[in-house]
Amino acid sequence: MTQPRPPAAAVLLLHGGRETGLGVPPPGPLNLPAVRMRPFARGLRDALPGDVLVRSVRYGHRGWNGDRADPLHDAVRALDELWRTAGEVPVVLLGHSMGGRAALAAGGHPLVRGVVGLAPWCPKGDPVAQLAGRDVVLVHGTSDRVTNPADSRALTGRARKDGARTCLVTVDGGDHAMLRRAPAWHRLTTALVAGLLDRAPLPGPVAEALRLPPGATADEGTVDLDRLLPAVGS
Repeated sequence: MTQPRPPAAAVLLLHGGRETGLGVPPPGPLNLPAVRMRPFARGLRDALPGDVLVRSVRYGHRGWNGDRADPLHDAVRALDELWRTAGEVPVVLLGHSMGGRAALAAGGHPLVRGVVGLAPWCPKGDPVAQLAGRDVVLVHGTSDRVTNPADSRALTGRARKDGARTCLVTVDGGDHAMLRRAPAWHRLTTALVAGLLDRAPLPGPVAEALRLPPGATADEGTVDLDRLLPAVGS
């Protein structure tokens, strides 16, 4: 029997969760944060070549849980397992909310080329030095009432000063669940991931933001989604 060829690149998806929660995430459709990421996974699988692996990270616990940072360790284990099975393939981490925080924290792993954070949880004290040399694009709705778009803006500025290439895309009227303007969220995310893996061109304004010098302000690296239309759809 012919053995399947290892992937040439990978996308690891990290869904949202809770600030605290030691219980195991519920299975299947009861895990609403995981269900929320399914349309993103489908869009990526449809758009990316067959040699790009799209896989979701499994959590052992529902919450971040303070200094335990449980989802971070789950992400690192998934990256290490990918390295053992597929070798040194480029990876983009795609995380929503708590998963965005985990993706950013795991961004220093040797396999990680870029991070895409959707409505990410970005506490002001979280480190950013691990993101040096990586592409980091955060996407945040202006009407998010769960995580703060201003924190995403601040993180892009801090990370750029520490050597990351960063951009913030704001979604006018976008909510935390990414239900308002959902098709645009999905298309933009696919375009960002494909671009960071060099499978397609990045949207022009995003590529320009990623080329900004370390001293550029967070505002200079911020792009409104409507500037990217019609390239990613409405």
